[in-house]
Amino acid sequence: MSWPSEKLDSVRHHRAGIELCRATDDLPSWIAGQELTEADLPYIHALLEKSFADWIEQSEGFPWLSGWPIVLLHPDYTAVAATGAATDAALPDIWRLNAAGPTAAGMALDSCRPALVRADEHRHPALVGLDTLAVPIFSRSSGFVCAAIVCLAPAGAAGAGELKLLQAAALHFKSCMYRRFEHLFIEDQLYAANMASREDKRRDRLLEIMRRLNDHIDVENVLAEVFSSLEQLYPTCRTNLFLSQDYSSTNERVQPLAFHQQDMDLCWRAFMDGERREDGEGAHRRIAFPLAGKQGVYGVLRLDLSAEPFDDLDIRFVTTLTSGAGTAFEKARMHEQANVLIGELRLINELTQRLNSSLRLSDTIQFATTELMSIFNADFCFILQLDSQLNRFSVISSNVPELSHEVFAIDYGFCGVMLATREPIILSDYHSATPVRSELLEATRSRSLIASPLLLNGEVIGAIMVTHRQPNHFSYENYKLLQVLSAHIGLAVSNSSLHAEVRRMVITDNLTGLYARHYLNERIQRKQEKDASGSLIVVDIDHFKKINDTYGHQVGDAILIQVSSIIRSAIRESDIAARWGGEELAIYLPQLSLEQTLKVAERIRSRVEEETAPKVTVSCGVSEWSSADDRISVESLFYRADMALYEAKHQGRNCVTVG
Repeated sequence: MSWPSEKLDSVRHHRAGIELCRATDDLPSWIAGQELTEADLPYIHALLEKSFADWIEQSEGFPWLSGWPIVLLHPDYTAVAATGAATDAALPDIWRLNAAGPTAAGMALDSCRPALVRADEHRHPALVGLDTLAVPIFSRSSGFVCAAIVCLAPAGAAGAGELKLLQAAALHFKSCMYRRFEHLFIEDQLYAANMASREDKRRDRLLEIMRRLNDHIDVENVLAEVFSSLEQLYPTCRTNLFLSQDYSSTNERVQPLAFHQQDMDLCWRAFMDGERREDGEGAHRRIAFPLAGKQGVYGVLRLDLSAEPFDDLDIRFVTTLTSGAGTAFEKARMHEQANVLIGELRLINELTQRLNSSLRLSDTIQFATTELMSIFNADFCFILQLDSQLNRFSVISSNVPELSHEVFAIDYGFCGVMLATREPIILSDYHSATPVRSELLEATRSRSLIASPLLLNGEVIGAIMVTHRQPNHFSYENYKLLQVLSAHIGLAVSNSSLHAEVRRMVITDNLTGLYARHYLNERIQRKQEKDASGSLIVVDIDHFKKINDTYGHQVGDAILIQVSSIIRSAIRESDIAARWGGEELAIYLPQLSLEQTLKVAERIRSRVEEETAPKVTVSCGVSEWSSADDRISVESLFYRADMALYEAKHQGRNCVTVG
C-alpha cells in the first residue's frame, strides 16, 4: 500500500517525537507538574500495565526479593500486571479484605500503608502457604493511592527487610509510571501539533481546490476537478458520484442515482437526509457525502475505502470539499441553465413566429413535429388531436408513416392520463416502469418519454408525445421545455384548426355539407391549369317546388340532404361536389372521360330514384372539356351542362343528357 507523502510525514514526525521523549531527561516544567487525579483512575489500567513493563525492563538483572512473584493492582483490586507464577493467581477477589480473612493488598489499599500478612493468617485457597507483602503507590503531589505492588513469598520467608525492599521497588515503579505519564502528554502535544500541521496543509490544499472549482463555470470541469483532487489525496480509494436524474454527465464515474437499486440504499439515505452516511468496516468501508448547494441536494459522492487510514480529519476535509463542490456545481448549473434559458427563449420566439406564419394545420403540425425531434434529439414524435364529439385521440402528425392516422380511445394510454390530469409526463424507462400501456411506445420500441397535453383555455385539445429508444434519455429540463413549447404549439394548432373551420364554413353549404358554388368555380379553374381534361355534371331535383308545396320546406331540405349524401357516396374522393343554387347540384370530375362521367351520372340518377323518401327523381346535364379543344371557360362548361339539363327536362325528366 502506498500512502500520500502527507501521511508518511505525519507518521515519521510522530515516531521521531516519541524517540526524542524517551531519550530526554530534562522535561519542560509544565509537563513535570502534570498530575493524576482520582477522576483518571478508571482509565489508567493501560498506563499501569505499560509502566510495569518499563519497570521490569529497567530492573532486569537486579534480584528484587529473590525473584518472588510480584503483582500490580489497580485501586479497584484488578490485577493489571504480574511476574512469574503470580499471573495464575491474579484474580480480583483474592486481594480484598473479606470473610476469608485479611490480605496484605487489601490492607495496603484500604489503610494506605505497607502491609505484611503471614501465611497462617490467610484462609483464601489461592494464598495458602504464602506470605503476602503489599505497598501502596501514591500520586506525587495529591497523595491518593493510584496502585499497589503485591509480593507473594514462601511462608516464613518475608520480614521487615523484604517489606522495605518492596517499598523501594514501589518508588522505582512510581518513577517509571510518571515518566510514562509525562510521555503521554508529550505524545498528545506532538499529535496535536502534527494534526494542526496536517490541518494547515489540508486547509491550504482545500483553499487551492476551492479556487480552482470556482474558476470553472462548466459542470463537467467542476466534476473532473473533484475527481482529480480526491485521486491525488486518496489514490487507493474508489470515488463515484451519483447524481439525480435531472442531469447526465459524460464522465464514466458519474452515474444516475437510482433509488430502486438495493446497493444504492446508503446513497439514497445521504441524498434524502442531506447528511453524511457510512457503512462497512476496513476495506469494505463506504462513506456517502451529499453534494449539496444552497438550493438543494444534487447527488451523492461515495468513497469506497481500502485499508488506507481515513480518520476524522479526512472526513472533515472531504465533507468541506464536497460542500464546496456542491456550491460550484450549483453555480455552474445555474450558468448553464441561464444559457439554456436564453436559448429556449430564442427558440420559443422563432418557433412561435414559424408556427404563426402559416394557418394551414398540416403545415403547422409537420413543422412542429420536425422541430421537436431536433430540439430533444428524439427518435419519434407524435402529435394527436382530441375529437370531443367522437371521444377519441387521432394521430395527426408523426415521423412513423404506419402510425400517422391511428385512432385511440379517449381514456387510453398516456393521452388518457393527460386528459384526466392536464399535466405533462416524463418516463425514464417504459420497460422497468409501465404505468399504462402504450401502443405508440411498443410499436416504436421506445423506452424514454416526455409528453404534454395541448391546452386551450384550460381544456385539452390534443397531446404531444416525444420518445427515444434509449432509457433515461430526457432530462427534467427537457420535460419543462416541452411543457412551455406545447402551450405555443397548442395555440398554433388551435388557430390553424379555427382557420380551417372558418374556411370550411365559407366554402361549404351549411345545409347539404357540399362545397359552395364559388369554391367549385375556383377549383375547376385550378384544375384546368394542370389537368388535360375534365367533366361536369349538373343535377336538378325534379318538381322540387311541388315537393315544398306539398310536404313543406323541412321535407324539401331533407330531400336536398338525402340527394347530397347519395352524390358524395357515388363519386371519388378527388371529385368536387357543390350546391349550385336552390335544388341544383354540380359535380366536377377531374380527368374523367365522357363515357365514365355518364356512368356516374346514371348511377346517381338511379340511386336517387330508389333511395329517397319521399321518392324523388333528378335530371342530369353533362359537359366535358379537353386540352385539345380551344380554351374553355368555367362559365362555358357550366353553360353547356345547363343546356344539357334543360334538354333532359324537355325529354320528360329523370334522365341524363350530354351538352
